[in-house]
Amino acid sequence: MTELCRAGGLPEPSYLVEGSDFWVVFKKDIYNAEYLEALGLNNRQLNAVLFAREKGKITNSDYQVLTGISRETATRDIKELIDKKLFKSSGIRGAGAYYTLN
Repeated sequence: MTELCRAGGLPEPSYLVEGSDFWVVFKKDIYNAEYLEALGLNNRQLNAVLFAREKGKITNSDYQVLTGISRETATRDIKELIDKKLFKSSGIRGAGAYYTLN
């Protein structure tokens, strides 16, 4: 079940055992505006996460065009999303770099 949820882009289920009872709790997609706002993301970052969810990835250039901000501000915002474990880096540096949802 865990692997299927991951493959479907959903959060991993929780497993609860109490006595002889066993529950599997499935969660809806966590990448929605309500959840992201609760994490303290600004509107630009929220839009970036939703963009990455829809497109599969986002680049610094995509983020700049999407939000109308400078490269430096985009870099800071993306770094914060990585620090909050929402994005992971492709590992590529420079012009080919992109970020995906974690």
